[in-house]
Amino acid sequence: MNRRLFVKQTTLTATGLILSKFAIAGKEKGEFAIVRVPEDRRKFKSHAVESLIAEIKTKIGNKEIAWMFENCFPNTLDTTVDFTVMDNKPDTYVITGDIDAMWLRDSSAQVYPYLPLCNEDKGLHQLIKGVIYRQTKCILKDPYANAFYKDETKTSEWKSDDTKMQPGIHERKWEIDSLCYPIRLAYKFWKETADIAPFDNEWLIAMKLIVRTFNEQQRMHDKGQYSFMRETKYATDTVPLGGYGYPVYPNGLICSMFRPSDDATIFPYLIPSNLFAKHSLAQLAEMVSAIHADKDFVLAIENMRKQIAKGLETSAIVSIEKYGKIYAFEVNGNGSCNLMDDANIPSLLSLGYLIPEMKDDEVYKTTCKFVLSKDNPFFFKGAAAEGVGGPHAGMNQIWHLGIIIRGMVSTDKNEIKKCLKMLQNTHAGTGFMHESFNKDDASKFTRPWFAWANTLFGEFIWKTYREKPELLK
Repeated sequence: MNRRLFVKQTTLTATGLILSKFAIAGKEKGEFAIVRVPEDRRKFKSHAVESLIAEIKTKIGNKEIAWMFENCFPNTLDTTVDFTVMDNKPDTYVITGDIDAMWLRDSSAQVYPYLPLCNEDKGLHQLIKGVIYRQTKCILKDPYANAFYKDETKTSEWKSDDTKMQPGIHERKWEIDSLCYPIRLAYKFWKETADIAPFDNEWLIAMKLIVRTFNEQQRMHDKGQYSFMRETKYATDTVPLGGYGYPVYPNGLICSMFRPSDDATIFPYLIPSNLFAKHSLAQLAEMVSAIHADKDFVLAIENMRKQIAKGLETSAIVSIEKYGKIYAFEVNGNGSCNLMDDANIPSLLSLGYLIPEMKDDEVYKTTCKFVLSKDNPFFFKGAAAEGVGGPHAGMNQIWHLGIIIRGMVSTDKNEIKKCLKMLQNTHAGTGFMHESFNKDDASKFTRPWFAWANTLFGEFIWKTYREKPELLK
């Protein structure tokens, strides 16, 4: 089932609200319902994760937030991972939750928060190593695909898309961030564990394929090999003009036909994703230099980073009267731009999370003010909460990802506290995060099983617990 259809079919109202498909006990007076998967049905168990949950539950005063953390932080491990050993190597297939497919982006983001615990949990270490091995195979299969199956005999509902579909591919929407996230995961794994085993020659070939794909989609001389069209009633699910999108004026930036929401871009130069690519390439260059000492490849990576940087310098920043200089969401390289933000990550708001040094960028700070205002057409404010949404779930739908990221990038205690309160007030009695909910009624939500949002919420609580524990009283 595709995400948009799932949203349509699983929006829940206050009538007949389901706590969770995994609920095993009702809520008693003064207690919270047990909604986490029973222990004997969990896909993977980590003693390090369980120890952290026990610590936070004991030490923070907000019992509802503690309960939500217990449900959300392990949700990826509890419900979405399929861990095996293949060819004497760990192999981990990670679904998003409600869809049996592995997105390169989602799978990376879902296990990323567990990385600091790897050194105290060998099983968790192997699990995440298995994700890296699996992602390498996916990239080698098709660097333009965004989602894959473990069972290559499974037939995708998108098999008739007008693009180069292959067995084992769920969907083939070209998104820059799909190739950035595996680099981010690999880099953090390397820094946390010093384990270089997954970064073998096959991984190196996959990384070279990433750079080659980025180079093709810079479209310096032609449109490149990728195109995509789909018969659909949703304009955001297909690409215009023969599947190549609206024209750009080559300047070093990379074209992305789709956003991290899986919605089509308007202008192909998606600025948050290009900034993410520039940052990811720096991480890749460091890894290749240290692990493989491939000087020629490092030089190629650095040259591409310079090209992207130049394109960002000339096209990414626009001036508008009310705010001054801000980052555009999308541009075409010739003055046209789309001013908005989307809750899916990378977003403009999330740049301070993905690229920590950007928190000191004055243009980014101003951009955040724009994003969190009515001037962003996808910032919604209602009786239930306020936050960023996006076209994917429709108007007046606030995404939990957007509220979580707002809290993650903020240094203002009052703003962080506000985000925590909104998250606490909008889980609609389920104890879990969702994709989106109506700005006036949190019981009208989409995707009751969305592991990325759950794990990111856990990361936010853990970060707050370490840095500003007083906010969790």
